[in-house]
Amino acid sequence: MKFTDGYWKIREDVNINYAACVGDAQIDKYGIDIYSFGSTPRTGKAIGGTNLTYRFSSPAPDIIRVRVCHHKGDINTPKNFVNPADLPVQTEETADYWSLTTGKTRVEISKKEIWSIRYYYDGKYLTGSDWRSSAYIKRTNGERYTKEELSLSVGEQVYGLGERFGAFTKNGQEVEIWNRDGGTSSEQAYKNVPFYLTNRGYGVLVNDSGRVSFEVASEKVTRVQFSLAGEFLDYFIIGAGNIKQALENYTGLTGRPALPPAWSFGLWLTTSFTTSYDEETVNSFVGGMRERDIPLHVFHFDCFWMKAEHWCNFEWDPATFPDPQAMLDRMKSQGLKICVWLNPYIGQRSRLFAEGMENGYFIHKTDGSVWQGDEWQPGMGIVDFTNPEACKWYASHLHRLMEMGVDTFKTDFGERIPHEDVYYHDGTNPEKMHNYYTQLFNKVVFEALEQKMGKNNAVVFARSATCGGQQFPVHWNGDCFASFESMAESLRGGLSLSLCGFGYWSHDMGGFESNSSPDLYKRWLAFGMFSSHSRLHGNNSYRVPWLYDEEAVDVLRHFSKWKCRLMPYFYKTAVQVNESGIPFMRPMILEFQSDPTSAWLDRQYMLGDSLLVAPVFSEDDVVQYYLPEGKWTHLLTNEVANGGWREEKYDYMSLALWVRENTILPIGACDDKPAYDYDDGVSLHMFEITEAKQNIVNISANYVINVSAKREGEKLTISIEGGKNVNICLRNIKSGKVSGAEAESSEQGLLLRNCAGLITVEF
Repeated sequence: MKFTDGYWKIREDVNINYAACVGDAQIDKYGIDIYSFGSTPRTGKAIGGTNLTYRFSSPAPDIIRVRVCHHKGDINTPKNFVNPADLPVQTEETADYWSLTTGKTRVEISKKEIWSIRYYYDGKYLTGSDWRSSAYIKRTNGERYTKEELSLSVGEQVYGLGERFGAFTKNGQEVEIWNRDGGTSSEQAYKNVPFYLTNRGYGVLVNDSGRVSFEVASEKVTRVQFSLAGEFLDYFIIGAGNIKQALENYTGLTGRPALPPAWSFGLWLTTSFTTSYDEETVNSFVGGMRERDIPLHVFHFDCFWMKAEHWCNFEWDPATFPDPQAMLDRMKSQGLKICVWLNPYIGQRSRLFAEGMENGYFIHKTDGSVWQGDEWQPGMGIVDFTNPEACKWYASHLHRLMEMGVDTFKTDFGERIPHEDVYYHDGTNPEKMHNYYTQLFNKVVFEALEQKMGKNNAVVFARSATCGGQQFPVHWNGDCFASFESMAESLRGGLSLSLCGFGYWSHDMGGFESNSSPDLYKRWLAFGMFSSHSRLHGNNSYRVPWLYDEEAVDVLRHFSKWKCRLMPYFYKTAVQVNESGIPFMRPMILEFQSDPTSAWLDRQYMLGDSLLVAPVFSEDDVVQYYLPEGKWTHLLTNEVANGGWREEKYDYMSLALWVRENTILPIGACDDKPAYDYDDGVSLHMFEITEAKQNIVNISANYVINVSAKREGEKLTISIEGGKNVNICLRNIKSGKVSGAEAESSEQGLLLRNCAGLITVEF
């Protein structure tokens, strides 16, 4: 939200009261309290006026919390995403400033007449609040806001703020943190997160679930402004030496992604939305995939598994599924996992509506009646997840479905949440609950799955989210169009979301709205199978490949089998996501922050720390992409290339898929399922090794193979601990004297069989 008219003038309906200088400070072992004056105070004359109080503290090393308050008595208190206890900090007072240090992050608060607060990490300046930055604002219509502006340095780029589908770098954008069901082709977003990172290696989180407005180098081109209605502003400066470390610190504060089960990384197929279907349709899909040798692992029943206008009643429609238990038993006997669609809305025709109304399980109006709407289901009510009894009630229906054989749930919607003339069971301000509602919704469903399935066996397929939602994976991008442009905007949204700590992300392969051409569908398959999670889903029509052309069948089979073979790498990466908070699909800037070209790249990504993927986004089969400095090997063709820009054509059975130097890439022995013994028969492909290490994790989340390799001159030494029937392929090395293993030349490189212990290769 803009309050100024250019740099000097104030808008006519606005009165801005800036923090001009610090009056005094109080220091304790947990932080610093300062009192700011709106103008330079004169002894005995500081009467009236609009002043702000600040509290600087630290919830964790390298993180500084800043709480700004105008009037403490305002009942519209923040709905914080996190509210950790303050830790003891180091403080100092000099003639010029007060300072607080936590870990390597430091804030200096100037004692001089001009307002100046500066943040550092390990002595390096990060950002600051300067003259005419902090302010309390009054508008002529009675609205009140608290705002802050943090400086941007020359060349500093801003990322994040949730799953945003516009330009990847946010400089020049105005961003409203307000969850909406707006598709993927507008400024609206399903997943809004008031957190950003910059390429200077720090992050900022506004710790409030309300409608935060960001002006990112837009109102003032050298600052990021964030403002919030009310008397309070609570934010964190997350110091770090680089973006990756900042993201680790952020997810350490807001929660790390759970570890999804291995089967969830396989291919998901759905019935599509608004398409009528029955058991015969389902069987034709499942049988058609099996007959064509396409590995299928999860089958999803979308809305019409329930009777129309009865959503959600959690009951199978008897007209189309007369014996759902027998059907599910047959599907599960084929090794399939089952997912069903649901949302937090209960239509008036649902058998559960009267029960929910009678027991107070719905959001209410301020007059005590149940809030109802017709936008999605006629007369629908919305479950009030601030009511513990409503949570138990909702979860009980999920448990009943899980007992039938359902393994996971697609948690749709959660954005269309009313915020006017309503109240919640726990008394939370409804405007603060609008964004936060989805966190409670997904939490209830995820925890119900954990309770039934156990830890590391729970996964949802969620559309809406906010700060902290990364704890309940997986999330998909929502309603995208069937076009190359929408395919690219989907990737931009996923990369943006990943820089807010969301470890796993998916999208509707082929596009959701309208029907894709066979060309687009096949390109989207390659992109989708080299995403963390892969789902075929659409609107109005089915998305099985044989409805496009026979080549689409071959393409899906090809890449589905590749993903299964790469599962030792995928699952190891998933464990890293769980342990560190670093996402699976990574913008290039996250892995190559020192490379200035990587700051802008949004049509390619790193899949884990070793694979670079650049999908084809055009009808002419051409892709332009960038390889950072070093040696890269194409996984599918074995070509070796140096860093730099490339422009190439690819057929449907390939794409730009490059392996980073010093990579030990585990390729499994199974190509028809994602969950198997990754240490049995694994092939360790080694690419341009100088020195490298790799750990392989089995689906028990236990490390089962440790391997290291080091090359000194013409000698390569390899050490392997664990594993069964392990092979090694030294990519693009044709011959050498080998001790400790059997060796033979192959098309890809020197193949070493039945490897264990210490192996040496002399070239």
